[in-house]
Amino acid sequence: MDVGAHIIVTGMVQGVGFRYFVYRHAAQLGLNGFCRNLYNGSVEIEVEGDRSLVEDLIQQVKVGPRFAEVTDVKVAWEPCQHNFSGFEIR
Repeated sequence: MDVGAHIIVTGMVQGVGFRYFVYRHAAQLGLNGFCRNLYNGSVEIEVEGDRSLVEDLIQQVKVGPRFAEVTDVKVAWEPCQHNFSGFEIR
């Protein structure tokens, strides 16, 4: 079943290739949505797709790329709105 998730990732997640890491994994999983840097230094991810695949992405996000230091991942589950086609970096 398709779901949506709004994810906020905090820590050292800007300037370390984090958005490209998220993009690569989301695209490989066939998920739709976007990720973007926020002014407070965190990264926002809006994603839609099969719940098990979204959960896989969340597990990858908790680890992050080599130079990232993820300190917190907040996930808010939402109904899937099918608002996106593909995954992009904003």
